[in-house]
Amino acid sequence: MIQVQLDDHVANALSKQAESRGMSLSDYLGLVAASQARVDALEISADELDRLIESRLRQVSPMRDIATVRTTGANVFKKPISLTDAGSGWVSETGSRAQTSTPTLALLEFPTSELYANLAATQTLLDDSFVNLEDWIAGEVEEAFAGQERAAFVSGDGANKPTGFLNYDRVAEASYVWGKIGYVATGVAGGFATTNPADKLIDLVYTPKPQFRQNARFVMNRKTVSAVRKLKDASGQYIWEPNDTGGATLLGYPITEIEDMPDIATDAAAIAFGDFARGYLIVDRAGVRVLRDPYSAKPYVLFYVTKRVGGGVQNFDAIKALKFGVS
Repeated sequence: MIQVQLDDHVANALSKQAESRGMSLSDYLGLVAASQARVDALEISADELDRLIESRLRQVSPMRDIATVRTTGANVFKKPISLTDAGSGWVSETGSRAQTSTPTLALLEFPTSELYANLAATQTLLDDSFVNLEDWIAGEVEEAFAGQERAAFVSGDGANKPTGFLNYDRVAEASYVWGKIGYVATGVAGGFATTNPADKLIDLVYTPKPQFRQNARFVMNRKTVSAVRKLKDASGQYIWEPNDTGGATLLGYPITEIEDMPDIATDAAAIAFGDFARGYLIVDRAGVRVLRDPYSAKPYVLFYVTKRVGGGVQNFDAIKALKFGVS
């Protein structure tokens, strides 16, 4: 039994709320107290909420499914890489060993930026003992975060957000250097060539080195998928191949649809190809913060949810693009 001292105004208001639910005032106060305890417990279970949000985002964020995801406790994730190989050579058993060259190292930095959502819930929802608050918050955050992440991982400019793989400078593969994304041009502004249109897709497949083709895939949006599905080879057969799992392959490689890829247009990089697990890195700062605010937007209770996310290309050899342009 909960015993509290209430002034007449508050007591009358609470009595009406209890009556509307067919409950005694004492039982209603117990329900409110239990609801408050459940909400306060969200801070304690933030780790579980973090895992739940990450699991949901993986299901609705295609890049999280194909890229490498790392968790860090720092605001900036630093990754050393080797730009050149260490020197080596053959030698006889008793021959002299000349000093070999050492690899050139570089340090890539992936800063994390704050992604937030400000959710509103009614007190009635919170009072409902059948509502799983963690699941509700994770579901709402999924909708809010997924769209932001999809766009940022593809074309984000790196200003308070991840750097998308299409935001890096792009150069023709013949002029490719580390730090840029190499591309193959279709030879036609805003489309495929009229004759042998699939040839440029074959050129794109053989642009990455062999080690990046083993787990490679195509990435494009659904409008581009529609255009590619209509392409045929010299014998009139579609180059799009359905498989036994209900999906499809293109020239033997799987396809991932990401709506934020650009449409086919003049000079647009509407198709990407490569090993995205080796090419793109997503960085999650450990922990999700949930701040509860019952005062700013009465009668709603606000939940301010923040998560720090970063991302960028970690290996420029692994991702290539098809540019719908003359050169």
